[in-house]
Amino acid sequence: MNELRVDDLQFAVRFSSRRKTLQITVDRDGSLIVTAPTGTDASRLTDFVREKQFWIYKKLAEKAALERTIARKEFINGEGFLYLGRSYRLKIVDSQDEALKLVAGYFCLRKDALPRARETFIRWYAERGRVWLTAKVREHAQRMEVAPADVRVQDLGYRWGSCGKGNRVYFHWKAILLPRPIAEYVVVHELVHLHEPHHTPAFWRRMERVMPDYERRKKMLLLRAADVEAH
Repeated sequence: MNELRVDDLQFAVRFSSRRKTLQITVDRDGSLIVTAPTGTDASRLTDFVREKQFWIYKKLAEKAALERTIARKEFINGEGFLYLGRSYRLKIVDSQDEALKLVAGYFCLRKDALPRARETFIRWYAERGRVWLTAKVREHAQRMEVAPADVRVQDLGYRWGSCGKGNRVYFHWKAILLPRPIAEYVVVHELVHLHEPHHTPAFWRRMERVMPDYERRKKMLLLRAADVEAH
């Protein structure tokens, strides 16, 4: 069974032999996921969803309200673009050796790159993000007793990060737009998943040991999400 429908709610269902409890996740794009122990029957899943229905609708309403506030960036002189939590104004220049550079407090975009400006920014963010996030992973991995095989930065849709097969750690390129303490929270969150695959109480206990102020950073991430999504 891979899908479950309860009233007007559609869920993807994921079974895991390592899970002991049921869990509902409302992904950042509004998609719904139920994670359950292997062998859980459909009636138990349906009952669990109905128990959590009010919470689910509340989360979906919050996401819809957030999306309505998002205005897309325009690639014009003076527009602000984030990098590690700070906003830099855009300046369109006639010529420079690279399509996009951060110079003297300005993002300088070469005029001939305007037709592909968004792709140019994403490539720049991904390249800088790979360097910064990899350094943070190395900084925390040893003391957390984890050994990620690789760090990759790409478009993860509506997720900030994820752990893949072979202990690979993935981050969304937009993570590099966040202020440093929040981006670091994203890094530590994914490294904790190498010990604890699910958001169980054990996960959050380990998170607190590694980063005692994680709850504050987590709240900051929620507050900053709309600013980042505009990019």
